[in-house]
Formats: sequence, C-alpha cells, structure tokens
Amino acid sequence: MTAPRIAFDNSYARLPDRFFARQEPVPVAAPRLIAVNAPLAQRLGLDAAALAADPALLTGNRVAEGASPVAQAYAGHQFGGFSPSLGDGRAILLGEVVAPDGARFDLALKGSGPTPFSRRGDGRAWLGPVLREYVVSEAMAALGVPTTRALAAATTGETVWRERPRPGAVLTRVAASHIRVGTFQYFAARDDREALAALLDYTIARHYPDLTDAPDKAAALFAAVLGRQARLVARWMSLGFVHGVMNTDNMAVSGETIDYGPCAYLEGYDPAKVFSSIDTGGRYAYGNQPRAAAWNLGQFGSALVPVMGDEQAAVDRLTAILQTFPEVYEAEWLRLFRAKIGIATEDPGDRELVETLLTRMHAADADFTRTFRGLATGAAAAEFADPKGFEDWARDWRDRIRAEPAPEALMRRTNPALIARNHQVEAMIEAAVVGDYAPFERLNRALASPFDVQPGTGDLAARAGADEEVTQTFCGT
Repeated sequence: MTAPRIAFDNSYARLPDRFFARQEPVPVAAPRLIAVNAPLAQRLGLDAAALAADPALLTGNRVAEGASPVAQAYAGHQFGGFSPSLGDGRAILLGEVVAPDGARFDLALKGSGPTPFSRRGDGRAWLGPVLREYVVSEAMAALGVPTTRALAAATTGETVWRERPRPGAVLTRVAASHIRVGTFQYFAARDDREALAALLDYTIARHYPDLTDAPDKAAALFAAVLGRQARLVARWMSLGFVHGVMNTDNMAVSGETIDYGPCAYLEGYDPAKVFSSIDTGGRYAYGNQPRAAAWNLGQFGSALVPVMGDEQAAVDRLTAILQTFPEVYEAEWLRLFRAKIGIATEDPGDRELVETLLTRMHAADADFTRTFRGLATGAAAAEFADPKGFEDWARDWRDRIRAEPAPEALMRRTNPALIARNHQVEAMIEAAVVGDYAPFERLNRALASPFDVQPGTGDLAARAGADEEVTQTFCGT
C-alpha cells in the first residue's frame, strides 16, 4: 500500500520563529496502532486505511512529506499562578490539513518526545491518558460539544515512568487550532507587541474572519471568544462534565474543549464535586467552572491590552465586555436546561423550576445523567432514595410542559442515555494495559450514538457500584 498522502498547508509554521521551536518527533521503539478514527479521517479528506497501514507516521517515527513539525510556545496561569514559559512539552504540531469543505485543522502528536519546553520531562505519554482522551473527546464530539478530536492512538513499545512503569503511547490529535489564551499571555509577558499584533491578526483570520475589518479588532476578538467560551462551559454544565484543569493554557481561543487530563463526569449531582487529584482547593470544581472561565477571560483581556492603544481606555472597553459574561452564560445555561426538562418556550418561572430539581437531586445524590434521561422515560423517580422529593417537583413540571409541543422528543435528543462514565473509562484502561482493547472498542462504538437506546449497553448506562466509584482522576504528566 502506498504511503498516505496528507496535503499540509502550515500557516502557523510561517509565523515568526519566536512562536515555536522547530522540533521533529522523537522516534519510538516499536510503534503499534491501536485505532484509527475512520469517520474523522474521511472528514479531513484522509485515507484511513493508508493511515492504519503506516503506524510510523502516527507515532513520529516518520514525518510525512509536507509537514513542518513545531512545538508551540505559550505561557499560562496554572491554578492561579502564572508561568511565563510553558509550551508544548510533550506535543508536536505536525502541520495543518485543509478538509474537502475548506475547513482548516491542526494535526498534532501528543506524547511524541521531549521538546525545548519539556522542562526536564520525558515528553512522553502513557497509555491510560491517551485512551482516556481518545474516548472522552470523541464522546464529547458525539454529544455535540465543540472539542478537539482523536484521529489515532498507538503504543510505542517503550516504558514510561509515572510513579511506576507504564506502557507508552501516542495520540494523534485534531483541533481547529492549538492557539490558547496562554499563547497571547506568552507574548504579553515579554511585552512583544509586534508578536501580539501578528497573533491577533492570525487568530482573527483563522477563526473569526468576519472581524477582519472591525474598527477595534482586539476588543471584537475578546467579545467573540467570550461568547464561545460562555456557551462551551454552559454545554459542559448541561452534561455534568468536569474538565478538571481549566488553566489558561488549556483554554483554546477557538472555543473548543482542549486537554482532557483529569476530566470526569458527575454521577451523583454535586456542585462542589472535584475529581482532579491536583485540584486540592476545588478551584475547578463542577460548579466553579463558569467562574473559572470568566477569570481566564480576564487574563486574556489583560494580554490584549498592549495592542489596543491607550491603556486605560482599553481596560475600560475590555472590562465592559467581560461584565457581559454572566448574562451570556446564564442565557445559554437556561436554554440548555430548559431543553433538558422538555421546555422549548420561555416562562419566568423556568429557572426556579430547574434549580429546584437540581437542589433535590443534590440532596438525594441522584445520578445526573440518569435523572434527566429518566424524565423522558418515566424512570427519573427511581434515582431518588425517597421518590417523594421528585414527585413533589414533578407536579409543577408536568403542569409546565403540558402546553409544550413535543417535550419527550426534545428530552430524548437533549439528554444522553450514555456518557463516558468514569468507572467504565478506568476499566477500559486497565484492560488495555494488559493488551485487551475490546472494552476500548466497545466504548467507542456505544458512545458514538449517545442519545440512542442501544441493546446490550445497560451496564454502560448504569451508575458505578460502591466498589467501582472513581473519586480521583489524574493528569498524564
């Protein structure tokens, strides 16, 4: 079979050299492919069969013709503390692919070896985080959430040390781009206004071309990114998703979910729930995610000030825009949660109706996904140890949806039957470590159609048992 052809057009690599370090992936000992995402390959205009036959290309042992490998430079606030120089410590941007419909995507390897930004790290990834990101990012895409995607996963035949020896792996990640809030912060921290201006123009051209002729491009970009982030986080909240590490270097200006590290989903509804082992203070707890996003956007605004002329006037303009975040977020949150309880119209009492249900779910430790899905199937009360709390609420709810045109259909297409439940993801990883990829393949198949009732998936829809519950998740580093 001929080598796969990838028509690269690497616009980011044509930016000034201080945007990145030119770095080829470090070859691995024995590349072996686990999976190639055929539907995504087709979306990109790539030949999935040719990719599957060439594991060297998807692990960095061979660089495709036309690629221009770079490790991107960026900074970031990590749990509130600023690091002026982070960058791709274990990832390589191979280049950009223009899909048949004209959309542009980054193609990157994660776990591809050390770079100048590795800070004494090995630049590698182990199998667990690679498969978690593959499964969860693809599940999020199927749920309709803007997200990076997984094109392929492969093992390396090498051992990675993370407290104990682990099998090494490489993920091929696809993104609208890898430009982060931290990318802007990197140049702002150096007072490199020329680079900031170039990054501003590049970001607008790539992601917000309608802003090209805006009279105040920086403020216009800030408002556009704020809107996308507000709607993205509202979407996370509507699915019980906890990102776990919402640092500014993990906020993509494209509005995609990026960097699936210690991510997880709620089972029992709890606004204070934290899964990440490194989030000891609960900064990125489920209920804190809107606040964290707004804080990150504040840092983004600060990084834009140097290219906006008069500093005080710039701060005033950006502050006024930032103050719109609660309104934008709350409107999207309410729209999504209305739909989750079968409401397509608007009524002043809807917020109280939703919040009362959530309060009662919290008190009962009711499963988030199963409760909302159960509204359409009549099974929601079963998620409450004392169904009376639900039934008291449901009387008002049934009165509210009586005039709705098709509440059950709306709830079925809004509330998934299946999510990537934490214990199922962990069990899939444990099986893969000993060479059994059947659970990985099964999860991917099922989660590709999360709103459908699928025979034989009852165990995937079930809440974790007492001995299965995942209380902590971990970064891959």
